[in-house]
Amino acid sequence: MTQLDISNEGAQFLDADGMKRKYLEERDKRLQVDRNKFLKLSGKYAHLADDPHVETRIDRDAVLEEVETVVVGGGFSGLLAAASLRKVGAENIRIIEKAGDFGGTWYWNRYPGVRCDVESYTYLPLLEEVGYMPTEKYATGEEIWKYCQMLGRHFDLYKDSYFQTEITSIRWEEADSRWHIRTDRDDLIKTRYLLLGTGPLNHAKLPDIPGIEEFEGHLFHTNRWDYAYSGGDQRGDLSNLRDKRIAMVGTGATGIQCMPIVAKDAQHLYVVQRTPSAVDARGNRPTDAEWFKSLPEGWQQERMHNFDAILAGLPVEENLIADQWSEFWGGISDVVEASGGDPELMKSMLDAQDLEQMERIRRRTQEIVKDPAVAEALKPYYGRFCKRPTFNDEYLESFNRPNVELIDTEGRGLDKITKNAIVVGDTEYPVDCIVFATGFEFLAGTKKEGGFDIVGPQGRSFTEHWAGEIRSLHGIMTKGFPNLFMIGALHQAAVSINFPYILGEQAMHAAALVKRFTDMGIEVAEASQRAEAEWVDAVKLRSGYDEEAARSCTPGAYNNENTYDKPGVFESRWTGDPNEYIEILRDWRETALEGDLEVKRSQGSRNR
Repeated sequence: MTQLDISNEGAQFLDADGMKRKYLEERDKRLQVDRNKFLKLSGKYAHLADDPHVETRIDRDAVLEEVETVVVGGGFSGLLAAASLRKVGAENIRIIEKAGDFGGTWYWNRYPGVRCDVESYTYLPLLEEVGYMPTEKYATGEEIWKYCQMLGRHFDLYKDSYFQTEITSIRWEEADSRWHIRTDRDDLIKTRYLLLGTGPLNHAKLPDIPGIEEFEGHLFHTNRWDYAYSGGDQRGDLSNLRDKRIAMVGTGATGIQCMPIVAKDAQHLYVVQRTPSAVDARGNRPTDAEWFKSLPEGWQQERMHNFDAILAGLPVEENLIADQWSEFWGGISDVVEASGGDPELMKSMLDAQDLEQMERIRRRTQEIVKDPAVAEALKPYYGRFCKRPTFNDEYLESFNRPNVELIDTEGRGLDKITKNAIVVGDTEYPVDCIVFATGFEFLAGTKKEGGFDIVGPQGRSFTEHWAGEIRSLHGIMTKGFPNLFMIGALHQAAVSINFPYILGEQAMHAAALVKRFTDMGIEVAEASQRAEAEWVDAVKLRSGYDEEAARSCTPGAYNNENTYDKPGVFESRWTGDPNEYIEILRDWRETALEGDLEVKRSQGSRNR
């Protein structure tokens, strides 16, 4: 039997082999369930995709226009793309966004308790440039949304934006070497450059549970929280729920944030769990204004760099963030140093570190939750990199309330819904309302995420192009789709927990290329097949993806619910320090741009 020393407990030991068997047993429970059936948000459920935040539809005439650059999306991807264009002097731009304002995920997700789990000083981009001090270490969703609006005003983006406008098709036309964009407003917008920032998390998942269509109570998704039903706002006081029995389905990041707020007001709250999350401490606090004023110029870039270096396992002189991310996912650099570079020893030590961290989380759960049976059901049994951890100082505590009841489905999810109840096994739980905190389809593709497809010069859609194999240059450009830049596409690009960090660098990269193409008289540019192939090979060579490890994980977004019917984000990403990926982009712009692109120049232009 392999024994593992729990360093912060000293005398305690774990049966490491037994724990790994436990992990596989928990995974196997969930492999027996087909959890990938979801309802379309149309017909009876169309309202779950509507915009509840606008009272009236913007009235405007259809437009026929040509602009230099179109940015698709008004979340952080689109905002940073447009801001970067402004910085290089681009004025002739258009932003197209289906929502009523900027914000992206922070516009749509306004459920009670919504908050970022990465510290706001690192997460909110361009703080120094905008001159804004976040009010707390972990900003609320409301503050983040308002900051998105601030970015729009700071870079004068509102005048160039079409809100409440959905794209229906994008097609490249050889006749004028332009992307032709059509919308549900009967617009036809022609553009030389297309910057795509639709984001990876905007297609909400509504589970197709037997009987759901027969339910006669109220039902909604956290992505479109119904305050008309609950009362209150994002801060709480959900007074209309005080005589209601609520079922909250889902215990991922969203459910963990909003559950404690609902628990304070609901007459009775059922928390329906398939797989428990790892719930660590948050430790939020107000921003110290004097500390913030003392930060030197360039502090935010240094802070972002530091955060990603720690999580990538690189040694740093100082942990500038000092949060639970670095406690839970950090420590890799210590193992690398202690192992002396021996691969087998390193793997063994990383496995031990993984078990130590997960055992710490399980002990924390047991210490907080008073009912031993409930505490045991809330303990996560899987590796620490299998699921995104969560951070909350009220979630576990809420299970000590008399009106909160955990329904642990042992990985199955709900078995059935009747006209007035949810059903697990042979037990019915009468409810007045079901709230689905079931997340989003991860990396669904532009056709599903944005409601449109992109058709290139050969009449081939982007969906078809990437169906067989994902191919790109830096995860930003791809052969066969000229003058198109993907911001935040994730595939074959670096992935950071601090998502806006990579978005900002990709946005700067695309804007710099637009500027260079304009200065050099380049009309059309796309990645060469050779450069694309070399980047694909580089991604594969550098990939730290371990299929065996991924398959050992309980099903989730990171391993495509353990189905492997499409490449997952970790399977197809550029693996390594995100800071290194950023340096690659910068060096490439200076040294390899023309050699790796196929270009057509305007008549009379010369190489400048």
